[in-house]
Amino acid sequence: MIVRWGLGELEGVLSELGVGDPFLVASPRWDAPVEVIGEWREVPSHRIADVASAASGADGILAVGGGSAIDLAKAISAETGLPLVSVPTTYSGAEWTPSFGIRDLGRRMRGGGSGARLAGIVYEPELTLGLPRAVTVGTAMNALDHSAEALYVEGRNEEGDREALTGASLIGQWLPRVVETPDDLEARRALLEGAGHAGAALASAGLGLAHAMAQALGGRFGLPHGALNAITLPPALRFNEPVASAEIARFGDALGTDDPIGRVQELALLGGYKRLRDLGVPEDELTEVAEAAAGRPGARANPRPATPSQISDLLSSVY
Repeated sequence: MIVRWGLGELEGVLSELGVGDPFLVASPRWDAPVEVIGEWREVPSHRIADVASAASGADGILAVGGGSAIDLAKAISAETGLPLVSVPTTYSGAEWTPSFGIRDLGRRMRGGGSGARLAGIVYEPELTLGLPRAVTVGTAMNALDHSAEALYVEGRNEEGDREALTGASLIGQWLPRVVETPDDLEARRALLEGAGHAGAALASAGLGLAHAMAQALGGRFGLPHGALNAITLPPALRFNEPVASAEIARFGDALGTDDPIGRVQELALLGGYKRLRDLGVPEDELTEVAEAAAGRPGARANPRPATPSQISDLLSSVY
């Protein structure tokens, strides 16, 4: 996959890939950064067949936006077989994996899959300027979750470890600075770099229990994935400590602390993320959420098997 920095590189990346007529997937917030043959502005959207039809005549898909836009573009890439180039505007890391989740306009989960033809990524830190604090912290915590879980999930490997530790170090160092001085372009670039390394770790190793819980919650209640990862990562780390203490300690070293769980909680609080109840999650549905989470791939790849009852207890601990 081609990875470049600077929006000025986009035309060259598309040309290198043989894409002359890209189809844009982006929310109305973003202008087309290059000339496109068509566009889809309903983000998120579950109307995959309609978008694929609208992309008829294109020779590539161009996604500009956060995880919702990129996931939708990945679904279209999988449907049409067209190569995808992503220009991320958040720290979600969605640009690194061929799998995707599909939500409707109300952000409720409507399905998912895999098979996107990932061809290129162009990072432009200036596009993250003006990102609201909650979104900045939430998507950065999603990236940090990618780093943490890559170190101990079933698919862990040396390359993934390197990417995970680099990503965690950069995110831990630069997220507080971005929150403190949100117009600091140097800090935004470093945080985006960290998220990119974390995304590469995700692509290399896969997801664990914290993501499984966040996905089950977000898909049911239409809540932001990053915010949920910020809340679910600490209990998942605690649950995995008996079998992954050395890996979690390495994660802590990357964050510059001997209390990685406490540090994760501190970083989450930069966005105000502490309890599920604060996001409007109904307590009487946690058991059903736990059942759904237990069946997700992240739970199956976790180093310590978790029953629905155990997951329900974890969710209750941060309710």
